[in-house]
Amino acid sequence: MNARTPEARRYAVTPNLSVQAHSVTRALNLIGDRWTLLLLYCLFLGLGRFSELLEMTGMARSVLAKRLQRLEEAGLLTRRRYQQHPPRDEYLLTARGADLHDVACAIIAWDRRWHYDARSPMHRLRHRGCGREFTPLQCCAACGEPVQAREVDWRPGPGAGLDPHPGARAHRRSSIAPGDIAAAQPLMQRSFEILGDRWTAMTVAAAFYRHRRFGEFQEALGIASNILSERLARLVELEVLVRGGEARDGYRLTAQGLELFPIIVALLRWGDRWLAGRKGPPLLLFHRRCGQPLVPAVACDRCGEEVAPGEMRLSGAMRRRLLPQADS
Repeated sequence: MNARTPEARRYAVTPNLSVQAHSVTRALNLIGDRWTLLLLYCLFLGLGRFSELLEMTGMARSVLAKRLQRLEEAGLLTRRRYQQHPPRDEYLLTARGADLHDVACAIIAWDRRWHYDARSPMHRLRHRGCGREFTPLQCCAACGEPVQAREVDWRPGPGAGLDPHPGARAHRRSSIAPGDIAAAQPLMQRSFEILGDRWTAMTVAAAFYRHRRFGEFQEALGIASNILSERLARLVELEVLVRGGEARDGYRLTAQGLELFPIIVALLRWGDRWLAGRKGPPLLLFHRRCGQPLVPAVACDRCGEEVAPGEMRLSGAMRRRLLPQADS
């Protein structure tokens, strides 16, 4: 058994029963695990039949069935019967699920920027509008400038307050590594590792809201000290966070970590739209450069035009390999 760090021992207290309301936290409670991200990835590629998902993900049948059921109950998927004898269903994204498009684009952009792999289907996407291979770019809808962490301010929104502590999930934390998937179908390994664990992703989000010290992270997240210690250490190892030479310096985002900000913004906007409730969003963002409320939009870095849902497609050979029945 690994000994806990001095920080973890110092802050070994019972997690809070409530935490600050945050749309990112709410979103990650639904999609923040590797199996779920992997399934959403497949659905965005147009793979929706159980047999296709089974082959693409390598999941056990029982695990796949439970994850699909969970996504259906969350309103992200719906089933459609495509064969009567024997009965066969395919899974399709609902409006709520398809609205994760901007989140998917932000993940692809970060992973392509920092961990490019020419074998990865999601690193070889084409924009239907201009026909070129591209990287999605998150911009401010008001002024058109790229969204950068240091140019965004925030203030409490009408939904500010407390949420119940996220607590433990009904299923265990996923133990898969993206690299375990067949080499012929490489996935976005680093982003899946960071975003495919709820507490890791929440720790990154907290760092953007100027939490630096161990105790500040723990208070903001309501996380057990041993879990937080493990996640912080892993984020330092992945070069997303850097720790100062002295304990009082705390943890800070690296250049690679700062560029995760568009993902956090996209998660926040999705959570605001679908999970905020009657009170409205807990947090309001403002683009310092133009002074307007930040409404993110996704643009093509090659032609500058907006990339709407359905305007991304796999490049040539990738499309033929993964979707042999689809039109090229």
